[in-house]
Amino acid sequence: MEEGQIMYGYKCEYCEGIVKERLVKQEVFKHKTGFIMLEDVPVGVCNLCGYRYYHSSILQGVEEIASGRRQPERTETIPVGHL
Repeated sequence: MEEGQIMYGYKCEYCEGIVKERLVKQEVFKHKTGFIMLEDVPVGVCNLCGYRYYHSSILQGVEEIASGRRQPERTETIPVGHL
């Protein structure tokens, strides 16, 4: 997806703030098959409450990686622990 392709500026459905586009360095998505991390992803973020909105093409990309239809650029190991 090209940067600036998605139009933002609408009201947040939760707090009436304004949703603005931000380029997020790393965003992790939980999928039924595990976790998928995308880098440098455009995300709509409410300027008041911080709620995040994702374009359907981003979610489709997550599904493609999770289902194996698209290969990830790399795989990382995530440490897990209890506190």
